[in-house]
Amino acid sequence: MTVLKYVTLAIYAVVCVALIVLTLIQNKDESGASGTITGSSTNNFYDQNKGKTKQGMMKRWTIILAIAFAVLTIVSSIFYIA
Repeated sequence: MTVLKYVTLAIYAVVCVALIVLTLIQNKDESGASGTITGSSTNNFYDQNKGKTKQGMMKRWTIILAIAFAVLTIVSSIFYIA
C-alpha cells in the first residue's frame, strides 16, 4: 500500500506541474460570460473547428488534466486517511 501512495503522489506532482504550465501558456482570447450574454460569438468556420487548432488542443488537455487533478486529489486523500 505504501508503494501505491508514492506512485499516486508522483503522478499527482506531474499532473500539477503540467496543469500549471498549460494554464500559463494559454492566451486569453475569449470574452467569457459577458460575450455570451451580449452575443458576440459568431458561427464561422474557425469557431466550428476551434478544437483542431493548437489552442483548442491545449484547452482540451487543460480540461483533462484538471479532471485528473481532482480525481487524484480524492484518491490520495483516501490513501492518507486509511
